[in-house]
Amino acid sequence: MLEALHSIMTEVNSARDLSATLDILVRSVQKTLVTRVCSVYLLDRSIGRYVLMASQGLDPAAVGRVSLSPQEGLVGLVAQRAETVNLDNANAHPRYHYIPETREEQYESFLGVPVIHQAQVLGVLVVQQPERRRFSAEDEAFMITLSAQLAPVIALAESKGVLRGLTPLGRKTTDAYFDGVPGAPGVVIAQAVTVFPPADLAAIPQRVCEDIKAEIKFFNGCLEAVREDINDLKIKIKSQLRPEERELFDAYLHMLSDNALGAEVVALIQQGNWAQGALAQVAQQHISAFASIDDDYLRERATDIKDLCSRVLFYLQEKQKQNRVYPPRCILVCEELSAAMLAEVPKGQLVGVVSAEGSAHAHVAILARAMGLPAVMGVANFPFADLDGQELIVDGHNGRVYTNPSDALRQRYLEIVREEVQLSEDLEAIRDLPCETLDGHRVELWVNTGLLTDVLRSRERGAEGIGLFRTEVPFMLRESFPTESEQTEIYREQLEAFHPKMVTMRTLDIGGDKPLPYFPIEEDNPFLGWRGIRVSMDHPELFLGQVRAMLRASDGLNNLQILLPMISQIGEIDTSCMLIRRAHRELYEEGYSVKLPPIGVMIEVPAMAWQVPEIVKRADFVSVGSNDLTQYMLAVDRNNPRVTNLFSHLHPAVLRVMYKIAQEVTASGKKLSICGEMAGSPSASVLLMAMGFNILSMNATNLLKVKSMIRDITLTQAKDLLNYALQQEDTESVKNLLENALHGAGTGRMLRAVRASHE
Repeated sequence: MLEALHSIMTEVNSARDLSATLDILVRSVQKTLVTRVCSVYLLDRSIGRYVLMASQGLDPAAVGRVSLSPQEGLVGLVAQRAETVNLDNANAHPRYHYIPETREEQYESFLGVPVIHQAQVLGVLVVQQPERRRFSAEDEAFMITLSAQLAPVIALAESKGVLRGLTPLGRKTTDAYFDGVPGAPGVVIAQAVTVFPPADLAAIPQRVCEDIKAEIKFFNGCLEAVREDINDLKIKIKSQLRPEERELFDAYLHMLSDNALGAEVVALIQQGNWAQGALAQVAQQHISAFASIDDDYLRERATDIKDLCSRVLFYLQEKQKQNRVYPPRCILVCEELSAAMLAEVPKGQLVGVVSAEGSAHAHVAILARAMGLPAVMGVANFPFADLDGQELIVDGHNGRVYTNPSDALRQRYLEIVREEVQLSEDLEAIRDLPCETLDGHRVELWVNTGLLTDVLRSRERGAEGIGLFRTEVPFMLRESFPTESEQTEIYREQLEAFHPKMVTMRTLDIGGDKPLPYFPIEEDNPFLGWRGIRVSMDHPELFLGQVRAMLRASDGLNNLQILLPMISQIGEIDTSCMLIRRAHRELYEEGYSVKLPPIGVMIEVPAMAWQVPEIVKRADFVSVGSNDLTQYMLAVDRNNPRVTNLFSHLHPAVLRVMYKIAQEVTASGKKLSICGEMAGSPSASVLLMAMGFNILSMNATNLLKVKSMIRDITLTQAKDLLNYALQQEDTESVKNLLENALHGAGTGRMLRAVRASHE
């Protein structure tokens, strides 16, 4: 059976279209199971019925004409229950429904299995026999396995629009979509332009080089040509990015230098390899090394290397460079988008990006946010190669891409786009106003940063402090541990840029999920492994060096706070504080007069929510890490598209834990903040304020939206809303409650933008 199954799916996947796919399927199944009939029914959502789309054994004239509702016939029973139905006397079943057009009255045995994709019954696969016999368990297993493999094929066909015209009404029946990871906020409707790497590194064979000297000269010439191309792209995109953001292209040029990738390729050529093979070998080694890293930011460097090396390969293959013509408004679509691909699109014509691979930490996503382009990353099973020229809706808020949108969906999103434009203008007017409720309650809006460019953008949006500076980012951008002096310089830039406002620096948060290339860590379950403060406690020399650099950087500024990540044991706080005091004492003895900064603890491990009294005895302030705390509480990897829909800060259990933490920290008199996506959600910010969180730290992009929401409500209203939210039983109930309650002037627009794709 396994061999037959493999054979059928191989043939199905090579079919030219859906109609051919279904014809191949019914013929192959009929032959494999030695049955008289095999049929496929697919759901036409416009009429809510399952239409006979292909059959081997029933009257061919019935195909495309016969349909059954979920309440009608045995096919409807399979769809309604979403379960297998196996009968040896189908005619006697209460749900049996005779349709003359099919001429199936002669068939007694019936086996039907549902075709399910993303919890939706897309169709029903049926086999029938004239004689009375119950199909075997082996037959059932075969059909169930086949339907599971058929489901994504049908879903893909729907998404590509090939079901249009195949149903009785002859029109599009559904709005197909693909879920990914939000890369940059916003919504856009435009034409897709599919792009591919200039050359395929994986298709290069190994060959011997006949003239090593000439081959090296040829390679160096091609390398220089790509360097010129990248430099041209840097100049081309100059007006769209800040100087700090354009540094990415300098990093590309460094990778292409004679002392980096170029030197490795030349070394292989000198050993007798031809240039193309040497380049492919070096590229694959680096790509494999980075691709195996669990950390999103570092893993994305594999994409950069692949793109740069494929550009060099293009010249090595002596192809003529062509200038592509882009439509006036286009959405760039690719398997793995690179920053250079974005830069190739003429200014003003690129309006959105979609990448089948990658994460919110990809350079493409970072640039998209800087350029104000909606982006969706890591879109699973995305048929990018088939979408060139098609209209797409990119929903960067929810990480969703619609293909071939219906008129109704297009109109709904056009309204959202219009509202976002108006909202952006309205938000700019409140940039310099305080974040204060209608009844005078003040909330501070801080930001999360990792690079200096984040700080500059945050100041422009009116941020009142840095709630989280990710100190590991500079470590990731280097080839070795930065020295204490190098760290001091980096931290000083952050502190000076925000002075006199407070800057919260989280100590090094590396580990199995964020390993450094020069400090590899391999674990089966990195999110529950050796990371955060655990690494720092096992390597006090790293911790002390970093703390000393922070303290030295704060000399004369005194706007530093130190935050301890991934605390899961009270003893970790005690040891960390002891080491910080030791570093402070050492610097004092060395002649520095820096003040001992406030020391805070991150609550992101659920166990710590039950030890708040012990924490506040030791810490000067507490910061809740909403992303990790939610992830651990719900056992959901928020970067996994298969379970992204289960990740929600508005889950009642998450809200109740947040409230518990807030109440206990507030009662102690210690400062309380929250950082992460929850703090940047306009609707969630209302609940957080009501709980007692007076410092919300978020991505700078969301700062003005949160400010607008808080300025449109009273603290009393927010507390009433929180009481109702804490009583809800599921996430959807909380979302509905917030949407109905906050649907006032100014607030409803933001909520609709985020909820649109779920209506």
